[in-house]
Amino acid sequence: MTEDELRKRLAALQVEHRDLDIAIEALVQAGGPDQLQVARLKKRKLRLRDHISHIEDNLTPDIIA
Repeated sequence: MTEDELRKRLAALQVEHRDLDIAIEALVQAGGPDQLQVARLKKRKLRLRDHISHIEDNLTPDIIA
């Protein structure tokens, strides 16, 4: 992937991460009994965060100290 493609992918993942955050908050506020759904969304959010971190690491040049 080119750097431009990585940046676009990163932006899309960040939007999805924020959307999951909103969805999780809405489910929690609703107080529904669907804690399994909340747990699944949180797990997906963590996977997205890992993927975002990986792309950010690839976009950041190595600095030799």
